Amino acid sequence: MDAATEHRTSHVPQWKLDCVEEIKALTDRYPVVGIAGIRDIPAKQLQGMRRDLKDVAKLIVYRNSLIWRAFDGCDGDIQSMNLHVDDQTVLIFTDLNPFKLFSMLESSKTQAPIKAGVSAPHDIVVEGGPTSFAPGPIVGDLQNAGIPARIDKGKVVIRETNVVAHAGEPVSHALSEMLTRLEIFPMTVGLNLRAVCDNGTIMAASLLDIDEEQYASDIASSVAQAFNLAIAIAYPTAATIHTLLAKASCDARNLGINSAILEPGIIDALLLRAQSQAVALSGSITDPAALGESLGQMIAEKEKVKDADEAKAEETAAEETV
Repeated sequence: MDAATEHRTSHVPQWKLDCVEEIKALTDRYPVVGIAGIRDIPAKQLQGMRRDLKDVAKLIVYRNSLIWRAFDGCDGDIQSMNLHVDDQTVLIFTDLNPFKLFSMLESSKTQAPIKAGVSAPHDIVVEGGPTSFAPGPIVGDLQNAGIPARIDKGKVVIRETNVVAHAGEPVSHALSEMLTRLEIFPMTVGLNLRAVCDNGTIMAASLLDIDEEQYASDIASSVAQAFNLAIAIAYPTAATIHTLLAKASCDARNLGINSAILEPGIIDALLLRAQSQAVALSGSITDPAALGESLGQMIAEKEKVKDADEAKAEETAAEETV
């Protein structure tokens, strides 16, 4: 360490140096390091998140300047994580894969009341209809907050569905109180993951936000397409071999029948086809003597059966008419 560096570090409090070393040690220890925003999260709720995640992740809040210094002192691409260190930040150290971490943080988010002066995160809608409030000053309080109300049959009723605050508009104190009393909680509170470093690979949170059902459906579709392609090009694998063998057997049988190849496995089918062709051909022969005794007898029997079926059908139709 040169004299200039020693002079600068000598004025740095020891606790800051200890924090930097702690961050570097945790970064080396855990394969996945996440950065999340904690603005507007009450301290009590943050403590609850730490408690809920303690078995799978370690959450620690540091000053941004200490995080920057620690990451700059680490090897590899984790230095790029400094681009995501902004505003109020918490570091997350875990063995979970990034997608699982993102999913857990999203599912742990809860709805919370909106404070006076905070901008609406989206259009806040109050539905029309009866409320649980008894008649009284509450009617005036609702109207002062921009919520049209009246008394109807002994109940306080909101006259119509109304957008009481558009996205981006600051919420007044009166409206904030009334939304809470109506149990309308517009704010979504939780850790907002910004980025993750997974064994040196930096991933923004947007890459981790996937639709699990759609993802599973895409995988199933890809598997089906791969299977069909393997069958089409006769590519043998453990998954396709049974289907390929069955297809090959069927193709070989059809080829043998169409080519009239005399093999034990298809001789019955060949005889049936020959008989069918002979019967069809007999229809174009006008001289009964040319058919031969056996074929003529077969045709005569078929005609008898056909005539009997037609007679029975006519008899049934006559009975239904009566």
